[in-house]
Amino acid sequence: MIKYAFILIALFVAGCGEVEVRKQAAQPVDKRGEVVLYALGLMGVDYRFGGKNPSSGFDCSGMVSYIYKNAVGMNLPHNAYKIAKISRRIEADQLKPGDLVFFDTAHRPYSHVGIYIGKGEFVHAPGNDGKIRIGKLSSDYFARRFEGAGTLF
Repeated sequence: MIKYAFILIALFVAGCGEVEVRKQAAQPVDKRGEVVLYALGLMGVDYRFGGKNPSSGFDCSGMVSYIYKNAVGMNLPHNAYKIAKISRRIEADQLKPGDLVFFDTAHRPYSHVGIYIGKGEFVHAPGNDGKIRIGKLSSDYFARRFEGAGTLF
């Protein structure tokens, strides 16, 4: 044991004349995590039909477009139906945080969109409460109106 300590000290002293700087490899950006964190950061922001920024408020597709643009640099249309059409369809049991969930809340296909955050929950901008909040896929309201899920990753 003492022998190893001397070896370590010798190696340390021998290396004192040179300093090796190692660059850490850049960590890959967790795009899904960025989307979820950005969405959670907007909790409580006001709802406004046609809204597309935090100062004026958001509607559902404005919120999703804003989050994807600012969190991961994706430009999305400000329309839930159009977002549904450009996303890749996935089964509900394949949902991962950052994916999208779509609902028929206005008697027309894909009229509402939210961002899945895990454990059956999603962030959305509902018109009835007036604030961005978390919804549950299992709630009676959303379970009856669920139309599908999509991913942009």
